[in-house]
Amino acid sequence: MSGRSLFQKYNIILRIFELTSKLIPKFVFNLFWFICDNSESKPCLLLRYLYLKKYIKNCGENIFIGKGVVLKNSRKLSIGSNVSIHAYSYVDAIGGITIGDNVSIANHTSLISFEHTWENTEIPIKYNNTKKGSIKVSDDVWIGCGCRILSNVTIHERCIVAAGAVLNKDTKSNTLMGGVPARDLKQI
Repeated sequence: MSGRSLFQKYNIILRIFELTSKLIPKFVFNLFWFICDNSESKPCLLLRYLYLKKYIKNCGENIFIGKGVVLKNSRKLSIGSNVSIHAYSYVDAIGGITIGDNVSIANHTSLISFEHTWENTEIPIKYNNTKKGSIKVSDDVWIGCGCRILSNVTIHERCIVAAGAVLNKDTKSNTLMGGVPARDLKQI
């Protein structure tokens, strides 16, 4: 049975869990996340979904967060419906990240909404300021495994980012992007 079918079948139960989860303090949720971090069992997937419903900016329905996924600065993260973020991906939303509906983000992918600067030569580069920049992933997007999506990027509708790509510029709709740095490979 697909995730969407399960979500529809158990929608009322999910709503009850969602209401009940509002009583759980964040440190307890964080502890549960840590305990379930290496599992994709249904209870662990449910726990991660309830965490998103409570702690991110906007949250749709039927969201899959795989094992080992790191979510930083989640209050600036918006996720639509029917979204999957697969195992060991890294999402830092300090600059703001919006993910539309029907999006699949494959394993080991990073979405990083900031970049380091190096202008201040008086201190090591690692201590220089960072610049925030938003990331927007539109509806109907597939991001392959091991991609790096950098700040100030919009991935337009019905776009595929090929495995291993480093995306540092906006895409066009209906395009397959690939390479380092990513470029248009073909229209789809």
